[in-house]
Amino acid sequence: MLFYVDEISVRLIYTLDFVFREHGLEYQLTNDKQVFTSFEGAKISYSNFEFDHSPILNPAGLLFEEQFRDSILVEKGSWGNVDCLKFDAVPDPLAAVFYVLTRYEEYHSKFPDKHGRFTSKESLQSKFGWLHIQIVERWIEVFFKVYSPEYLKRLESQKTIRIIPSFDIDNTYAFKWKEGWRSWLSNSKDLLKNNKDRIKTRKLVQRGELKDPFDSFEIIRSVYNDYPETRVFWQLGNYAKYDTNIAWNDPRHQELISEISRLGHLGLHPSYASNYSDEKLEREVRRIKAITSKVITESRQHFLKLNLPQTYHRMMEHGFEKDFTMGYADDYGFRAGTAREHAFFDLLANESYPNYRIVPFVYMDGTLLEYKKMSIEQSSQAVDQLIREVKVYGGTFCFIWHNETLAEAGKWKGWKKVFDYTLEQFK
Repeated sequence: MLFYVDEISVRLIYTLDFVFREHGLEYQLTNDKQVFTSFEGAKISYSNFEFDHSPILNPAGLLFEEQFRDSILVEKGSWGNVDCLKFDAVPDPLAAVFYVLTRYEEYHSKFPDKHGRFTSKESLQSKFGWLHIQIVERWIEVFFKVYSPEYLKRLESQKTIRIIPSFDIDNTYAFKWKEGWRSWLSNSKDLLKNNKDRIKTRKLVQRGELKDPFDSFEIIRSVYNDYPETRVFWQLGNYAKYDTNIAWNDPRHQELISEISRLGHLGLHPSYASNYSDEKLEREVRRIKAITSKVITESRQHFLKLNLPQTYHRMMEHGFEKDFTMGYADDYGFRAGTAREHAFFDLLANESYPNYRIVPFVYMDGTLLEYKKMSIEQSSQAVDQLIREVKVYGGTFCFIWHNETLAEAGKWKGWKKVFDYTLEQFK
């Protein structure tokens, strides 16, 4: 498909690269009216200039701007008989794709939660009822229906579905291998609370007579075998309020990490504290490289602490090439409007980074129980809805569990059913 535009911009190229090339299709751009007029194939004027016998899409202007706007009027409108965003009263599906995909609204965020995170309830997708669907993919589908229906068959033929089970290791073990002072402190707290069951369990685990409550690594190993795209992200920060994993330099801990890394993809789970310190991030990068003897290029932020565009730039500066943080803690769904992997675009620099890839996730275990207060049955229904969405529109079904939840520790008893149910739907 050939596009005529008055001006070829980096935002337009980024958007069309996603709409076409990320979906296995091709396009061309021209600002030459003669070239456009003489072209015989599918074409569209993305301009206010009208050509005889050629379709036109009047642009909202967002894709031709070079500066980030602190104030922009974005409303819910309609285009092609579907809900769509309009900008300064002009509905534009291509501008809508760009706005949602780049997370434009997050650069305007004024009400972060206590961890400094943009929350789902702030998002337009949540306000307009789009968060649980791939709204970007719907706009792309309708665009082709309107301008080139023959592309729909090509779009369908190029559809792919990837399944990526992923695990965040925040606390490798509940009792096993804990440093002496931490074990003593925890035991003292349990004595004060008269938590006899926990005291008994700790003693049995430390004597090797009982499996640690957080130990689900045999299950994780089997998932690696069945799903080679599986990811594990390990937290290796120093002990702090929100970083409570066992000591990174314990040889037994290092051997476990190294062994898991040999099974497949393993990434860094940068600590909460590293989010505010380049020195701490650099230290954790050195640690995981030393433990695994590998160059680690994938990450997911602890507590899903994602601040745009700073987080991605920091990770790029430390050699990372792919991030798995794109999703919400407080709700499930499609934060970027799509389940597809895509390139990072920095709105402040007005620049695309095609070699730094963003992999969205669709749900996290803690979201279902701790934030949404859902039952196991309700969670399975939500997962089923998400799976249907990815099966229809394609993309990557990446989802997050933790070793302690998979092991059904404490309040998580029975919840492995949701994990198993997720994988069963793809078999």
